[in-house]
Parts: sequence; structure tokens; C-alpha cells
Amino acid sequence: MSSRIEDYAVIGDLQTCALVGRDGSIDWLCVPRFDSPACFAALLGTRDNGAWTLAPAGRVIATRRRYRGDSLILETEFECESGRVRLIDFMPIRTTEVDLCRIVEGIEGTVPMRMELQIRFDYGSIVPWVRSVERGIRAIAGRDRLHCRSDVPMYGREFTTLADFTVTAGQRIAFDLTWSESFGPEPQPYDIEQALAETEAFWQEWSSHCTYEGRWRDAVMRSLITLKALTYAPTGGLVAAATTSLPEQLGGVRNWDYRYCWLRDATFSLYALIGGGYTEEAIAWREWLIHCVAGRPEEMQIMYGIRGERHLLERELEWLPGYEGSSPVRIGNAAYNQRQLDVYGEVMDTLHHTRRLGMPVNDDSWRVQLAIMRFLEEAWKEPDEGIWEVRGPRRHFTHSKVMAWVAFDRAATAVEKFGRRGPADRWRAIAEQIRAEVLERGFNRERNSFVQSYESTVPDGSLLMLPSLGFIPATDPRMVGTVDLIRRELETDGLIHRYPTIPDVDGLPPGEGSFLLCTFWLADVLALQGKQEEAEEIFERLLSIRNDVGLLAEQYDPHSRRQLGNFPQAFSHTGLINTARNLALRGGPAEERQKR
Repeated sequence: MSSRIEDYAVIGDLQTCALVGRDGSIDWLCVPRFDSPACFAALLGTRDNGAWTLAPAGRVIATRRRYRGDSLILETEFECESGRVRLIDFMPIRTTEVDLCRIVEGIEGTVPMRMELQIRFDYGSIVPWVRSVERGIRAIAGRDRLHCRSDVPMYGREFTTLADFTVTAGQRIAFDLTWSESFGPEPQPYDIEQALAETEAFWQEWSSHCTYEGRWRDAVMRSLITLKALTYAPTGGLVAAATTSLPEQLGGVRNWDYRYCWLRDATFSLYALIGGGYTEEAIAWREWLIHCVAGRPEEMQIMYGIRGERHLLERELEWLPGYEGSSPVRIGNAAYNQRQLDVYGEVMDTLHHTRRLGMPVNDDSWRVQLAIMRFLEEAWKEPDEGIWEVRGPRRHFTHSKVMAWVAFDRAATAVEKFGRRGPADRWRAIAEQIRAEVLERGFNRERNSFVQSYESTVPDGSLLMLPSLGFIPATDPRMVGTVDLIRRELETDGLIHRYPTIPDVDGLPPGEGSFLLCTFWLADVLALQGKQEEAEEIFERLLSIRNDVGLLAEQYDPHSRRQLGNFPQAFSHTGLINTARNLALRGGPAEERQKR
């Protein structure tokens, strides 16, 4: 493929997502679940693996695109020698079938158009059986069935469905691609124009609840909508990204499947949504969490499927060459078996935040928290794989220990200030024990900095969070030294890397882009240190990295000026929302999280 990651926009229906390229191609769609086989997999390989392109047949002079207001309705305008045409892409908010709707609207002149639909199921490996039906085609393979309907005649050639037509000024031609279970009743066609109106009304109503009215409202609103797009409405789960195996280094092996619900990522996202005025999402996520972690806390995973699935076995798809030759392409994620102590602190902190905001009490939630704390009383002493999911040996990661401190601190506060029942004195004592240990073993006096793991010398971007967690003031000399070391050794062109990617640190070949969330954290801590102007400069730099419709991947390569990693990335958009609020001088998340 020639398209860059940042050339894509996302549309979705709160069940799944699709990525739409600037050239009118839809190259990635998973239905009906984020972790199900894909209809199109071109984003991971070549167009031979499936795509749906709808674009002018002749030369395009210019392309402009935007989202329609505060919605997930994408409008792409093509200017050609013979006229102008607008392509409207959206996914109706439905509860059964999954629909991908496209409307071609003539603006000026007469524009010849071509549609090419190449359907491949199971990550590009299965060519379905395609038949002509009334107003279109039907494709079936196993459990998957797709209907493509339009008033435009379609024909087949070399396992591809084609349509050639023209559109004139004022004319609108609609296409509807509908997925359904092949063994169930066939979905009935419906009014696409009405579906467009209903979809726009849904997003207008949802966006109207946003409480952020600061100077970066447009950027914050687009990020909130993106987080909403990554939620799975039937359960309340929230995935880390819409894609799998988009590389953290072009041509590299750091290609992971992010279409799962990390407890850590979800809690970060919930902070952002709650801060934006969206408490219903927080309540739904709390219910999802209780259902997922039910059972023994020592068996709590760091991630689950969107329906609470636990077995997320990782495998490689050898028939896909990978995005720009970045292989292997992976589905599933072996990190689900890792021990990451920080997720317990993130869960406890988020539930603490819901109590502070006065959300309805849930007794089951507190029972889960009590079970977590009983387990953590001993587990905090053990090494783990840490926030970055290293595939090397377990260590005593400093960030993990600080998050264990957060868990005990918030649990004790729940008893002391919110009337929950539990051994607050014991929890408070353990919190102080952890804090003393971190200050002794997680701080390197020679480097005048907190370091990645006990007794190491390596900096780590996650340590920029320590002030916002309430562990240490941002102006403490030890924290000032930590920021200085991170900037000295992990900063490139104003952007922060997670940590030095060398084999003896994470067990993988070196090389990846700057990590956008870490750079948002840098802006946060600088603001807490009173360096407001510098913090705003960093934030504006991050805003400039967004693509033309306001979306961010996980990482960025300052040298090639390319977005890297899975897309769009919840972590990055969470950072944008929270940092925008932190830079409002008072009452941002970096201050709020410190409150007991």
C-alpha cells in the first residue's frame, strides 16, 4: 500500500470501526466484533487482501475532507477536471447488523466514478462465494455474509465487484454494505438518507453533553468522539485501538494487536471521558470490569476481549506481508498472560475517582476492590513485566510499585473519607512501606533521577506521571532531576520515547517512534512545575502531529514525519484531552488525581 497511516480517518457504529483513506478506499473493517475475522485487510498487506474503493475514475486535482460537525460522518471532496464530487461515509448506529454506507453527491459538473469492491474474509485469506442479487451482490463464506446494494449496476471481474457510473451536480447515489450472520435471515434494505439523518442526530446529541469549553475545544471534542468510537456499546468495553499490527517502526517487528480492552488503557480513557462530562460511559465500564474480573483477583488479567473473553492467544498471519513490509502480522496478544501490577492501581484509582464524583454506589464494585487488595498485600512485592509489557525478564519496575502505592492509598481513603468498610490502618501502613522502598531503590542518586526499575540507571517516560498520581510533588528536586534525565536521553525533536529500546531492556530488537502519550505527560508535569509557556509549546507541537481530521496513532517518527503504531490510538487521544484540561491552570486531571 502507498497510503500512510495518517492518511486514514475512522468511522464506526459503537460495535466496530472502519478506516477510510484519503483516496476513497476502505481498507480495514472487522465485523461484528473488533477481534473477529476481517472483511478487508489491505491496511496490513496489499489490495489483493481486500478493499472497497469509491472514487473518481479520472485524474483528481485536489482532495479535501472533514468530519461533519461533531460526528463520525466523514465527507471527502474530490476536485476533478470535469467537476467536483463529495463522498459521504458513515456507519449507522444499529444493534444487529453492521452497515457501512457511502453516498456519492455531485457538486459541480459531471464526474465519472468507479467502484471496486474486493471482499476477503478471515484477514484476507478467504475468497467468498459471490452472487448477483436484486440491486447488488451477496458474498458468503462460513458464518460471514455481506450484501452490497445500490441502484448502480454491478459486474464481476477477477474476483472483484465493479461499477462504473457518472454523477452530476445535485445527484446523490448511495451504496450500502451490510454484514450479517450467514445462517440467519437476510437483512432487509432500508433508507440510507434516513439512516444518515439519524446517525447525525445521534452524534449531535452525544456531543452536546461535552462540558469542556476551553481554547482547544475542537481538538478535545474530536478526541472524545474517537474514544467513544472505540467503545463496544453492548458491554461497555473500550479497546486500545481499532487495528492490529500497524508497526511501531516501519519494517520492524514491534507489531501488536490492540483490538482488546486493557484495564490500564480503559481507565486512562475513562478519566478523559468523565472529565469531558460523559459519566454514563464510566458506569458502563465499571459494570464491564466487574463482570470481567469476577473470580479470584490473582487471575485478573491486564486485558480482555470486548465481551470479557480471556483467552487472547497470539498467532502470526504468514500470508500477509505486513504494512510496508513490517512483519510479522499478529492477531491475539500474548501479553494477556503477563503480570502487570500497575493495572491494579489504575483500577483502584479510577473507582476512587467515581466515588469522588458522587457516582451511584455499587456494592459489587467494592467487593471486587476488597478482593484485589487482599491479593495485592503480598503481590506488590513481586517483580512484573511493567506498563510497557516487556518481553524480557520480570523486574521490580518503579512505575509498577508506585501504582501499587496508589492502590493502597486509594483503598485506605475509601474507608477514611467515603465510609467503605476495610482495614484502612493496615493499607495505609503498606502504602508508606511501598513509598519508602521506591524512594530508596527506585531513585538513582548518581543520576539524580527515578529510574525504570530498582537499582537500574535507565530512564522511563512513565515516571513523568509520579506527580499527577500524588506520589511526589512536581517541584521536588528528585522529580526535577527525573524530568531533566528523561528529556536529555529520551527526547527527540521535542517528543519523548518510552525508554531506551535496547535488547537487554525489553528483549526485542531496538527501534520505535516517539511515544505521544509520554510527551503529553511531559507537558503535564511542566505545567505542575509552573512552566506553563513551555508546556503549551509542547502541547501545540503534539496538536500539529494530528492528521487533517484530528486523529493520532500511538507513536510518531520525527525523522520521517510519519505516524506509527495502531490507529486511532486511545492512549494518545486520552493524553490530548487530559493535557488540554491540565493547561487550563486550575482543576485539571493532574491536580484532580492527587486529591484523596
